[in-house]
Amino acid sequence: MSHRILVVDDDRQIVRLVRSYLEQSGYETLVAYDGASALQIIRAEKPDLVVLDLMLPGMDGWEITRIVRGDPSLRGTPIIMLTARVDDTDKIVGLELGADDYIPKPFNPREVVARVRAVLRRTQGGIQPAHVLQVGAIRLDADRHIATLADAALDLTPTEFALLQLLMTYPDRAFTRTELIEKALGYAYEGMERTIDSHIKNLRKKLRIARGEPGYIETVYGVGYRLLGET
Repeated sequence: MSHRILVVDDDRQIVRLVRSYLEQSGYETLVAYDGASALQIIRAEKPDLVVLDLMLPGMDGWEITRIVRGDPSLRGTPIIMLTARVDDTDKIVGLELGADDYIPKPFNPREVVARVRAVLRRTQGGIQPAHVLQVGAIRLDADRHIATLADAALDLTPTEFALLQLLMTYPDRAFTRTELIEKALGYAYEGMERTIDSHIKNLRKKLRIARGEPGYIETVYGVGYRLLGET
């Protein structure tokens, strides 16, 4: 069965272009041209992934992401944001809300397809060196897509889950940002290093909330990040 992708943008030409490339790659597509319609489709159709423009009439992409991530029945839906805004602050806000990826306009539609493929791969178990991982009080079950800390459930986005899974597979190993992008997220893309920082920040925050103390992920200055094997 092909994956269903919802493409949301008020520019109908962009929707036609992205839809065409996705369908040529074997994906089934749904489309929406405003935020309210997009949210209605997400709730009714449960697409496998959403390609979401930020600047939409009425309800914008940030608000849609916030609503999706706050709904237990929808929060696992992968979201790739599209925007013509190039301010890094906009990108970081989107990622901190829980977006899995971010593509600035103008873009190559082949890149969108590649990003969709990579996000779906990690969402549906792209890296599984072990089915169940345990590091300290953190436990991750890849088959059930469940992560817990001291028996408290961790509410992770697909990207956060993939990053945690990689870090737990090799505790105490320092990963560069590039390695995290390539090994956990499934692609290499220049300029993605700062998005990793945002995902790690979110992951640390969730570990801290679940435990009530500083998280397990350590910054290795000049290199990247590692998960401490003993905490």
